[in-house]
Amino acid sequence: MFEALTDRFQGIIRNLTGAGRLTPDNIRESLRDVRRALLEADVPVAVAKEFVARVEERAVGDEVLKNLKPGQQVVGIVHEELVKMLGNSPVTLAGSQHLPTVVLLAGLQGSGKTTFAGKLAKWLKARGKRTLLVSADVYRPAAIDQLERVASQADAGFWRASEGTDPRDIAAGALEQARQRGFDFLVLDTAGRLQIDEVLMTELKDLKRIVRAHVVYLVVDGMIGQESVRVGQTFAEQVGVDGVILTKMDGDARGGAALSLRQVTGKPILFLGVGEKLDGLEVFDAERVAGRILGMGDVVGLVEKAQQAVTADEAVAMADRLKKSDFTLDDFLSQIRSVKKMGPLEDLIKMMPGVPKDALAQLGPGKDVFKKHEAILLSMTPKERRLPRVLDGSRRKRIAAGSGTAVSDVNRLLKDYEQAKMMMKALKQGPRGLAGLRGRMR
Repeated sequence: MFEALTDRFQGIIRNLTGAGRLTPDNIRESLRDVRRALLEADVPVAVAKEFVARVEERAVGDEVLKNLKPGQQVVGIVHEELVKMLGNSPVTLAGSQHLPTVVLLAGLQGSGKTTFAGKLAKWLKARGKRTLLVSADVYRPAAIDQLERVASQADAGFWRASEGTDPRDIAAGALEQARQRGFDFLVLDTAGRLQIDEVLMTELKDLKRIVRAHVVYLVVDGMIGQESVRVGQTFAEQVGVDGVILTKMDGDARGGAALSLRQVTGKPILFLGVGEKLDGLEVFDAERVAGRILGMGDVVGLVEKAQQAVTADEAVAMADRLKKSDFTLDDFLSQIRSVKKMGPLEDLIKMMPGVPKDALAQLGPGKDVFKKHEAILLSMTPKERRLPRVLDGSRRKRIAAGSGTAVSDVNRLLKDYEQAKMMMKALKQGPRGLAGLRGRMR
């Protein structure tokens, strides 16, 4: 997501911050590169032009040029304007006082509405809300069956009308079902078309009126580039939408849709869909997305992933074990599994501020090290994990054979374990221990 744009922006930032002295001319030259980067990312010309004009107006002022670190100041301005373009404060889905809160999903065929419906239901369940999923798509073969499977995976409610029921009657029935069964949310998945037409728009307007939708979300395939702008404008004008959902963002290295839709529709982006799994949903936060685009990392996102991977009870249990005993290989295995839950290692590194892009290339085969470490640890006996000192040469050979790895891999794991153990011991000792750890690592 945003990979190509991030690459270009990081180059521009290096030029700006590395320049000995900034003048209006070399600032404008850098901003021409910014404009080209935006156009290459599929941002419409008018949007890119307006963005650069706003940055230039602020960047060539005396306040910047006379600053001791003008390059950093310009980067700060670019970041602020990106945040404005993307929508400033994050917007979330708020429930209505009158249950159920009705969410109508609109969009072209293949935009990912059905998968998003399941992701939203799972997201709401994690917040203690019960959701009923209903499909009013009677045109696409097996569309209703697909939503039923998704509802089952998301542990959400599902209802279907009898075969041959008109979409408008399905909508009315869905609202009645949600009320009777006490659901907090009703998510109505609608039919799409390969292209925008009058029949689609009329049906959507009817469905919106019948269910008295509290919010209408336009679901847009993030990979369709500038076409997303036309789609967004048309749906906003003809149906009226309250927010935008961008799906398949893990497959879009450019990200122009995210930079354009908020600007042209005037509607906030609420979620980014990444991957097919139902937990692949990110709340859209302009500040964090702008930081990612400029290669500044996403520390908040990293913390959120850590909180999802390790429950409070698990963290307390680990702390208690560390107070009572040494850090064992069983604890090391638990740590590895927690990090694996957070996602691919390369994605985590991208979220760390200040880590250069070539750090990912340097990972090489090491990207699979956690998988290999886990296999080795599971090939050990409980006693060996509890008492690593018993791991002599013959045991290491047996463990390597059992895990399909080499003895050198077992040795590397034990070295990584010793480093982790040293860090845990330092954390137990507080500031004095951490100071000693820094001394050893120099």
